[in-house]
Amino acid sequence: MTPKKKAIFLDRDGTLIEEVNFLSRLEDLRFFDYTNEAIRLLKESGFLIIVVTNQSGIGREIFAESAMHDIHEKIQSDLNKNLDAFYFCPHLPTDGCACRKPNLGMIEAACANFDIDLENSWMIGDKAIDVETGFNAGIKTALVLTGYGKKTVETLERKPDLIAENLLEAVKLIMNYELQITN
Repeated sequence: MTPKKKAIFLDRDGTLIEEVNFLSRLEDLRFFDYTNEAIRLLKESGFLIIVVTNQSGIGREIFAESAMHDIHEKIQSDLNKNLDAFYFCPHLPTDGCACRKPNLGMIEAACANFDIDLENSWMIGDKAIDVETGFNAGIKTALVLTGYGKKTVETLERKPDLIAENLLEAVKLIMNYELQITN
């Protein structure tokens, strides 16, 4: 039997890429300087890398789902196809769906498609909703201070497992944590 794989569940906007309100145009897509290195380190460490993103701009009819898919294709291309999957919720916060973070629909879908070891997986994001998603899934959590992170850190009711300046720092801290638990 193949062993389960550990995963990094990544928020998209403000974590993987720069925050742009309702990103819908390729020309507005901007990576952080360190994004490629962070993703490379995760891949080399054997993590599945799964993006989980709320995209209510689709439900609000601000942009078409196809525009979001174009952005995901560009992200995947620019990151050397190192991302294992994208899951998105197109619904409004008021729709009461099961997929919108902090609900677990996207994580459950990923677990149905990949043999994921949740006990050794992480959720990384810049908002309280990302940290909450991790708590709800029973996985470790990391808050990055990019995007909305600096505002979020002051308002969190429950603290994440780690707080990092950015995605690369979070990845390095996770790598250090992984080394400690395996030694």
